[in-house]
Amino acid sequence: MIQVFTAESAHRFDHGWLKGSHLFSFGEYYDPDNTAFGPMRVCNDDTIFPGKGFGAHPHSDMEIVSIVLSGRLRHEDNLGNVAETTFGGIQRMSAGTGAIHTEHNPSVDEPVRLLQLWFMPRTRGTSPSYTTGRFDPEKLQGGLLPVVAGESSEEVVDIAQDMTIYLGRITKGQELVFNQKAGRRIFIYLIEGQLQLGESSILNPGDSARIEESSELKLTAPEEAFLMLIDLP
Repeated sequence: MIQVFTAESAHRFDHGWLKGSHLFSFGEYYDPDNTAFGPMRVCNDDTIFPGKGFGAHPHSDMEIVSIVLSGRLRHEDNLGNVAETTFGGIQRMSAGTGAIHTEHNPSVDEPVRLLQLWFMPRTRGTSPSYTTGRFDPEKLQGGLLPVVAGESSEEVVDIAQDMTIYLGRITKGQELVFNQKAGRRIFIYLIEGQLQLGESSILNPGDSARIEESSELKLTAPEEAFLMLIDLP
């Protein structure tokens, strides 16, 4: 079953220093029918303007992933971690029993665009931790590249959940088939271009899809497509 959510159906906002969209209930936006997809709780497409950001705030029992699409994102936390991330970089914070952090755009002239994703962890009450990783953007071309997964590797950041986040650029006219074990879920967010799911569902930029009961999914690009695909329990 494929359920498509258009960009227009997302909660869009513009706070002056921050603009973007919430694909799930978040902050002042609450829809009781749109709070989660499996362990996934948040997918925000945020643009933070130069010199602005989120002040110190706490989290607990949440796996938080930030994927920078353009610009620079600076992270600081009470665990002593400080990092700046650009395109090709991933930040992952396991909030566990509690962590306080800030996120802001250190640039004086360039906005930063990022996807921020929240997931429930496998186990609650663990010790908080933070890590960063980098992938080679050239490896996105023509396929789906794992960038976050339950087990880490050289270019894959670990996360405390049975899931994998893929990024990929599918060239115009290309067709890919994504296979997964029965009983799992797929979440797709289209960042750029156009993407066809199966035989009929079309995604445009900002559209997303939640897919269940499908162990094989065909992806076709009528136009070159830049997408995020998440394999979830």
